[in-house]
Amino acid sequence: MKKYLLGVAGGTLAGVLFTTQVAGPIFAQEAEKGGSVYQQLDLFGDIFERIRSQYVEDVDPGELVEAAINGMLTSLDPHSSYLPPDEFTDMRVQTRGEFGGLGIEVTQEEGFIKVVAPMDGTPAAEAGILAGDYITHVNGESVLGLSLDDAVDMMRGPVGSEIVITVVRDEVEEPFDVSIIRDTIKLTAARARLEGDTVVIRVTTFNDQTYANLEEGLKKSVADAGGMDKVNGFVIDLRNNPGGLLTQAIEVSDAFLDKGEIVSTRGRNPEDSERFNAQPGDLAEGKPIVVLINEGSASASEIVTGALQDHHRAIVVGTKSFGKGSVQTIIPLRGSGAMRLTTARYYTPSGRSIQALGIAPDILVAQPRVAPNAEEEEDTTANRSRSEATLRGSLTNDSVSEDEKRVLEEEQAHAEQAAKLRQEDYQLAYAIDILKGLSAIAEAN
Repeated sequence: MKKYLLGVAGGTLAGVLFTTQVAGPIFAQEAEKGGSVYQQLDLFGDIFERIRSQYVEDVDPGELVEAAINGMLTSLDPHSSYLPPDEFTDMRVQTRGEFGGLGIEVTQEEGFIKVVAPMDGTPAAEAGILAGDYITHVNGESVLGLSLDDAVDMMRGPVGSEIVITVVRDEVEEPFDVSIIRDTIKLTAARARLEGDTVVIRVTTFNDQTYANLEEGLKKSVADAGGMDKVNGFVIDLRNNPGGLLTQAIEVSDAFLDKGEIVSTRGRNPEDSERFNAQPGDLAEGKPIVVLINEGSASASEIVTGALQDHHRAIVVGTKSFGKGSVQTIIPLRGSGAMRLTTARYYTPSGRSIQALGIAPDILVAQPRVAPNAEEEEDTTANRSRSEATLRGSLTNDSVSEDEKRVLEEEQAHAEQAAKLRQEDYQLAYAIDILKGLSAIAEAN
């Protein structure tokens, strides 16, 4: 007991001595920092007053303050910004799945606006806008030098109105204009359908509806197939999915994992770190999964992909993802506005951060560009194909029963459908072929 007390006393004494020796410099440094900050705030006040009183035109003091706040936030990273009351309202509407606009998710790169992903079924997608496109002008006005929010404001407008954006695309030599009619964007966050024996789940965004849409569509597709025994696997298509709500990414990941970590977030302070784990239950009942990604798959999409990849629950096919590995928190402010502030980085279950790196697919499969008239040429080639059955006067096969003929015809129809899908969407067809192969191996064993 005496030793313990001495130990405590010695520690206390050492602490007193340390404080005595360094308190002066520490307090001096803090005072110097505080003085510097106050001097900078005084400088801001001086500049604000000069602008308000001497600028060539009258300015709105409120707008000046908002611009200063936004400048402070946007100087941190491309994803932090100030949301005035109207934009804050729009953002809350968007997470519910319906809003007005073009239907593109954008970020800022080298002063220009870069398309992260066009959303399925929206005016931007129908106009041919692609992930990776750069928008340099809106209605002839350059966006160079504008903040991301200001550029987005230029692209907003009444439903039914026309907007002309100038696009720079890597494989196209000259910039070109694209005319788009603004519309109300109604998103079904997740849809499921059958492709042969495979359930394809297309997830376009992560909003309040995503998990509910996914669960409903998956169960309906499995029922349409005749039950889980008739399904050979699932394709989760996250291509051109720009992300969204972290909570929904966790729910979607959890839908296909029985246990283990889904994602962790680490902020500036260790105590702010969080870890999210899967609960028992797998909607796919252990069936094989292929996840499709491309350069338009970002944020929440990468959380889902990373979780399923690290747990070896899915094979990832496609091209490298976007690489947004940060978490933004929306903080309401006085006056009905809010700020979007980057507060953490997220990490996949294996501990990797994909910030600025993206997720590399297990199997790299690029979507080929279809050359003009290529489809017509393939059709012509197909029409010229010959077989024994096409020869005039060839013998018939009288050893095949009608039932066997019907099975052969069905197999041929499936093969033709697969060939058609391969022309329309090579990456998806590749993913389905993987599941067919896994199913054949499982049956053989």
